[in-house]
Amino acid sequence: MARRPIVLIHGYSGNGESFRAWVDKLIARGYDRQAVHVCSYETLTNEVTIPDIAEAFDRALRERIGLKADEPFDAIVHSTGMLVLRSWLTVYATRRDRLKHLVGLAPATFGSPLAHKGRSWLGGVFKGRKEMGPDFLEAGDLVLDALELGSRFTWDLAEKDLFGGVPYYGPHGDTLYVFIFCGTEGYGGIKKLISEPGTDGTVRRAGCGLNVRKIKVDLTLSAPEQRIAFSAWSNADIPMVPVAGLDHGSILSKPTEGLVDMVHAALGAEDGQALADWTKDADRRTRDVLNGLTRWQQFVIRARDERGDPIRDYFIQLEGRRKQGRAEALESFDLDVHTYGGDASLRNFHVNLDELDPESLQSLSLKVIASSGSSLVAYYGYVSADAAAAEPGNEGTWQAELDLSGLLGEREVKFFYPFTTTLIELKLNREPLPLTGPNHVCRFIETK
Repeated sequence: MARRPIVLIHGYSGNGESFRAWVDKLIARGYDRQAVHVCSYETLTNEVTIPDIAEAFDRALRERIGLKADEPFDAIVHSTGMLVLRSWLTVYATRRDRLKHLVGLAPATFGSPLAHKGRSWLGGVFKGRKEMGPDFLEAGDLVLDALELGSRFTWDLAEKDLFGGVPYYGPHGDTLYVFIFCGTEGYGGIKKLISEPGTDGTVRRAGCGLNVRKIKVDLTLSAPEQRIAFSAWSNADIPMVPVAGLDHGSILSKPTEGLVDMVHAALGAEDGQALADWTKDADRRTRDVLNGLTRWQQFVIRARDERGDPIRDYFIQLEGRRKQGRAEALESFDLDVHTYGGDASLRNFHVNLDELDPESLQSLSLKVIASSGSSLVAYYGYVSADAAAAEPGNEGTWQAELDLSGLLGEREVKFFYPFTTTLIELKLNREPLPLTGPNHVCRFIETK
């Protein structure tokens, strides 16, 4: 069977040469060398953004000799290459029909825990551009900002292609097929110092896949049944497939034959049944590997008021009651929290589910504390059917507790689900104090 042209897109600080091993593997599996198109783009400059790269990719795609205008193609992306291609898909939606298969090798779907470190002076020394010139030692601050955990860019991108209402990925007739792979190993040697738990050294296994849920907690609404809502599941379940023995670098430079077999088979799936068969086979191949991994889940929380302005000073905590036990704070939920540097209303929680043990929970609640830091205004929300909210304190601090017990157990929609990312959008009112009667911010005075 004739294969479509295939485009290879590298990750941050890399170049097209990093795909050399995969080019050789694809040619060995029957691809014509002229049909393998290796993309190379700039990241080590502080003025370029991922949308800039997506636009440049579109122009390069149109100019590419041998790839006809509007000709369908497949793509293999590594790391940041996933964000480049997803950005291209959302900006150039009319060209979405061109891409038929997307293979993500350790994709940075929701960024990397190393990104904010790369924006430091040491990051420039170790990863920055080494060629003399105006960009010397630049590490690509705007690209790294997008790659930071909990970034505004990855949230807004998910709003477009994962929750926008129009399916982009899955078995539907007008969507592309997506396959996600990630290594099971962190870095060895000196690089072991930068490897974090639950990662392949650079990206989190819980942040790779496209099986993402979004929960809206809108406490500006008085009707209890409307306060918690779940986004429509517009895309198929696209999980991370673990690959034993590989890390973030070796999945690109030293792919195993088993991985190449799965990728080659994925690129050959041409209908819904073939996709289902591939998924079943991949699960059979990797089930034991997946079961041997520590279960991690990633949560990204964004807090805003009714105007859409960010709430930067807030606290989130989970509390639960174990079966045959008493209520307790689930401390493992907020042990690993990263606040996005560009906007403190966005926070990323990396949760070890093996430690949290959600299977033993009988009840679950979400505690929210928000503060304006002022005695003039406060954040607040509706927390019960018969009361608007507890009056905020003198410094505009307000707290509430929400019952999430209905999201425990074997349900269609669950709060805890390993190797996935859950987005939580929290919405509160911001009002002048006090909430009733004349306020401190603006009032009429009597004149004599």
